[in-house]
Amino acid sequence: MFSFIEYKKYNGSENMAFDEALLDFSIKNNHKALLRLYGWQTPTVTVGRNQNVENLNLEYCKNHKIEIVKRPTGGRAIYHNDEVTYSFICATDFLKNGGSVIASYKEISNAIIEGLKLLNVELEYPEYKKVSCSGGYCMSLATGSDLSYQGKKLVGSAQFRKNGYILQHGSIPLTIDFDIINKIFFEQTDSSKITTLNEINPNIDIDTLCKCIKKGFENKFEINLIEKSLATIIEGESDA
Repeated sequence: MFSFIEYKKYNGSENMAFDEALLDFSIKNNHKALLRLYGWQTPTVTVGRNQNVENLNLEYCKNHKIEIVKRPTGGRAIYHNDEVTYSFICATDFLKNGGSVIASYKEISNAIIEGLKLLNVELEYPEYKKVSCSGGYCMSLATGSDLSYQGKKLVGSAQFRKNGYILQHGSIPLTIDFDIINKIFFEQTDSSKITTLNEINPNIDIDTLCKCIKKGFENKFEINLIEKSLATIIEGESDA
């Protein structure tokens, strides 16, 4: 009923396809909660469900082999490279406030807060502001569903709902190359409003980060996440 898929790197289209396949698996098998942590084999820009690509420098991305893929979730486009991405899928009734978009964002993000706290990284919610998803770099805006460290955005998340289930995934960057960001996006990014884990503590490695995130979800929801392989779940294993 409660599954964990350990960290591994895939390309951009694979990562988005796996998230959608795991959502469909969860719906089909009444799977209550599933956490996947993953990375990116090659630099990728994911574009929000309702966003177009007119604010991206497509020629630059093509010339530098930066993949552009559509996300199932909403929000602005984001550049993925040196990061850990989390994907959490659950039934709305698994959460105390699953019927509310904003409340469910925070309920799930509280698990990220719990996990990063184990690394002595204290996160907080920025002031909520209604923003447009029409263009620009996701990390340059802080909304009520994101997490900040000492006033700078660290974690950006997005959500999608289907048949009584929630898919929420988000980016936890270790480093960000803002020179590349400002070449991908026509709207320039103010790096002073964004931080990374490496900037906070350069000694945090991916393995430790993943273990702490997993523990954060277990502590927050009082569950034991059982490790399973992605291939086994995608092939349709149930909990029966």
